[in-house]
Amino acid sequence: MATIESLTIEVADLTAADRFYTAFGLGTRVRLRASAEPTTGFRGFSLSLTVSQPGTVDNLVGAALDAGATALKPAAKSFWGYGGVVQAPDGTIWKIATSAKKNTGPATREIDEMVLLLGASDVAASRSFYVGRGLAVAKSFGRKYVEFATPSSAVKLALYGRRALAKDLGVPIDGTGSHRLVLSGDTGPFSDPDGFAWEAASPVPAA
Repeated sequence: MATIESLTIEVADLTAADRFYTAFGLGTRVRLRASAEPTTGFRGFSLSLTVSQPGTVDNLVGAALDAGATALKPAAKSFWGYGGVVQAPDGTIWKIATSAKKNTGPATREIDEMVLLLGASDVAASRSFYVGRGLAVAKSFGRKYVEFATPSSAVKLALYGRRALAKDLGVPIDGTGSHRLVLSGDTGPFSDPDGFAWEAASPVPAA
């Protein structure tokens, strides 16, 4: 089964980005790479952190804001749970959420799951593209949302309509230039229908 080995965010200021992500507490979940590729507006994707309770959402949102992020949607209750949206100094948008509506213990910064949501111009076409490259579908809601089965990956991959994703994040849909995002896995290298780039996974060093 296809897997995502790593996720690389390309940034204009590598030192500042490293400082932010260290303070945000994501550890090795994401890699950083310097890039001067032009980009404007919405980059067509978001990263979501799923956690166990509202207090943990508040903890992670607070850590992000203290490290220089901008609040796009302050953490708040909704019919599906509790969550908020922030934008890192490098421009990457992060959604931090839980399906729980009440705390059941002390707040932590423990992350249960990280999901990469790619905003597709045609979800059905992108689904077919990825299935053709070995990814199995775990969940599918017609032409609206697709989630792939990547059980051994640190990052779960899903597709959402670009317009719907921008609306959910609270940002304008317009954006041009580089996505500033590179995925590494055992299915690359290639670019998907929306221009998201995959590269071949790095070989494991010999012992």
